[in-house]
Amino acid sequence: MECQRNEDLGPQTLRRLAEQLQCYKPSSRVEELENTNGRNIGSNFGITDPLEGENEQFTCANWRKRRAAVLICLFEGYQGDLRVILTKRSMKLSSHPGDVALPGGKMDQGDTDDSATALREAMEEIGLDSRLIQVVANLEPFISQNQLRVVPVVGLLAKIEDFRPVLNCEEVDAVFDVPLEMFLKEENHRSEEREWNSWKYVFHCFDFETEQGAFTICGLTASILIRAASVIYRRIPCFAGDLPDFQQLQRALINAA
Repeated sequence: MECQRNEDLGPQTLRRLAEQLQCYKPSSRVEELENTNGRNIGSNFGITDPLEGENEQFTCANWRKRRAAVLICLFEGYQGDLRVILTKRSMKLSSHPGDVALPGGKMDQGDTDDSATALREAMEEIGLDSRLIQVVANLEPFISQNQLRVVPVVGLLAKIEDFRPVLNCEEVDAVFDVPLEMFLKEENHRSEEREWNSWKYVFHCFDFETEQGAFTICGLTASILIRAASVIYRRIPCFAGDLPDFQQLQRALINAA
């Protein structure tokens, strides 16, 4: 796919964001962001270190079956805020029916990279034409509860009016958008204490109401968007607490092994 040039993005906010994120390099270790005073303001929400034996696992025949990608599609809202496109999974699906998710899915044999996976899935699920998207960065991989390695791909949509959703009703019941900065604030946030293999972690949830109804964004999708918002806005969430989320727990256990 031929990417859009930064100058083609239109709104100045998106052009600046493209320049910022094109310098971003995903790493297997936590790289703290700093402000002009030198104070750490990054967040390690969702960062994972490489899994032990990863090279062996991901060069074997099932490499693609263990990898997935999601599209963090950002655009400038009518009030000048950055917004992200989300979907509600179809109630017909056998796994996670009705959950809110980013467009995305498992890597196919024909996908050249994670960006290709995310863009293909967005087209298949909600009719988002890849020619409208400028991919500017990949974030660090996340690990799903079924041990898929999920790569968030950040893409910018210059003109939201050019996007005319066409939903795949077998996979998606609704498409909507929310402000990205919401994932750093307390207003819509709530959390639950959960347990995995006797380890406690915090499960983040965000409640949001639209004209289509009320939606809850939680789990892996919430962790990915917390991380994306932390990187883009260069600050930690207001609700950062003592317990790790599921991604941080996985990282801590891997490091301790």
